[in-house]
Amino acid sequence: MTWGVPLDAEKALNWPVDRVALHLLAGFKRGGEQHWHNFLNSAAQAYQRNGFPAQDSHRITQALAEAYDWLIIHGLLSGIPGKGEWLFITRRGLGVLDADDGLTLIRAEARLDVDLHPRIATRVRTQFLLGEYELAALAAMREVEIRVRELAGAQARDIGVGLMRQAFKPEGGPLTDATADKGEQEALSALFAGAIGVFKNPVSHRQVDYEDPTLASEVVLLADLLLRILDTRSG
Repeated sequence: MTWGVPLDAEKALNWPVDRVALHLLAGFKRGGEQHWHNFLNSAAQAYQRNGFPAQDSHRITQALAEAYDWLIIHGLLSGIPGKGEWLFITRRGLGVLDADDGLTLIRAEARLDVDLHPRIATRVRTQFLLGEYELAALAAMREVEIRVRELAGAQARDIGVGLMRQAFKPEGGPLTDATADKGEQEALSALFAGAIGVFKNPVSHRQVDYEDPTLASEVVLLADLLLRILDTRSG
């Protein structure tokens, strides 16, 4: 890095704003609380000292300002009460910095920033934001299993793939759409059985390490889709 400059000028201008933002956040952690206006003024002066004309340093500091706004909008920085334009790193910001891949974590969380099905919205989203990815995925898929059992009138002992196959059995399953052709009936049975078999049963029986939060978020979204399909079978 050039002396006194928070980020190489080419990177500041060409990197995506989220990547610039996390670079600034890491520097923020090292330096402590910052007055964002003073920081940007100091940055502009530093770029000029390193040979950038005022117009170019202005463009660069605008890019840094965009990154600061991104950090605030995403809850990674917040204003210090009673201290005007002074900012501090939030608990979420510290969590992102501690993550193996902070951007991946942010994007995975954004995937779940949607109107999830009511059966999983509160609990599963909370578990996910707490970093309990395996539990969030398991809880979401377990709700699918519970709902299938309820709608099919099955017994408590009916579980897993067997329950899905029985509930969506082509030509006669209690949750089978009799108006659909046999190929569609078989496909829906395979969809539910596959989802439960791959994403619910293994987590129930052994430890599954979701190192990538993106994978866990996609499992939750798959459960959301399955629950919405089941809503069409609830009469």
